[in-house]
Amino acid sequence: MLRLTEIALFMPNFAGGGAERVMINLAAGLADQGLDVDLVVARASGPLKNSVSPQVRVIDLGSASTIKSLPALVRYLKEDQPKSILSALEHANVVAIWASKLSGIPVRTVVSVHNTLSEDSARARLKKRIEPWFVRRNYPKAHAIVAVSQGVANDLATFARVSRESLHVILNPVISTQMLALAQEQPHHSWLNDGGDPVVLGIGRLTEQKNFPLLISAFHELTKTRPARLLIFGEGEMRPNLERHVHDLNLDHMVSLPGFDANPHAAQRTAAVVALSSHYEGLPTVLIEGLAAGANLVATDCPHGPREILQDGKLGRLVPPGDAVALAQALSEAIDHPIRSDDSADWHPYRIEVSSAQYRKLLIPNSPATHNQHGDKN
Repeated sequence: MLRLTEIALFMPNFAGGGAERVMINLAAGLADQGLDVDLVVARASGPLKNSVSPQVRVIDLGSASTIKSLPALVRYLKEDQPKSILSALEHANVVAIWASKLSGIPVRTVVSVHNTLSEDSARARLKKRIEPWFVRRNYPKAHAIVAVSQGVANDLATFARVSRESLHVILNPVISTQMLALAQEQPHHSWLNDGGDPVVLGIGRLTEQKNFPLLISAFHELTKTRPARLLIFGEGEMRPNLERHVHDLNLDHMVSLPGFDANPHAAQRTAAVVALSSHYEGLPTVLIEGLAAGANLVATDCPHGPREILQDGKLGRLVPPGDAVALAQALSEAIDHPIRSDDSADWHPYRIEVSSAQYRKLLIPNSPATHNQHGDKN
């Protein structure tokens, strides 16, 4: 029987980042609405590979890099002829636009932006400094551009030199019934079960963007006034630097970097504080998951996302980016006076079915929309 693919989602791989989680969640949400969905990856590798819904077909292009996947993506579009394709992450966005044009297939092409591109480009290595040129030259060729937060949309309008009114803001699909159930499980790490000193939890890729050195330095300041422990879930190229920083501050016995955790939600629920220390973001998944898990949140007021998610500090503490002393003080205050959301309205806009309905309307314009509370354009 011929399978008619309706929507293809394209991304580089199954790395453990927020954008990859979002695409996996969105694929599941669209499939739950009865759509035939393909999740197309340049290479099917990474810790989130087994998180894909069984309702979603995974297409592995088997390429060494996202850019090199262009010919294979063109072949896929010609053979399967999806009605629309949605991509995430900058290289994948450009490749999706190119592939759509080269295929000759009338596929609706939508790109999504999950980060503050001006910050990402300014801090990038030289080879990524040409990204503004690719973005400005190619993104306007897409049928639609999605930004995951108001802040990202405002930044993108300037960065990509496109009209702010032409951008669609759709909040990320993060919260599911399964995620809420996982949050109620016992956390894996022994520090979260032993009744010992309070645990400060960080979660994210060990990259420069996440600025975990700041969190470690702030934790060092915190330990001068009270006993505590620091746990950081994640993997990435910054691991050797972070381990060296921990050692230099004589924190080896108080800091643990156990790597990627398949269920960080239970840890968010049970940790004394969940901290985000990033230089910049787009719409940080860890804060959204934290709200739903009932976490006690502290975040740098970085561009962009934390202030929107935490409602100007109502749902968690915000501190200036890069200020270790301010972050340490906020961590201490959070331990003594937790702020934990118990209102599902705070995270309802991030439910998978809400976001998926808005994406469905954008990807298949004549499709009936449900849960479209925020509208497509903001």
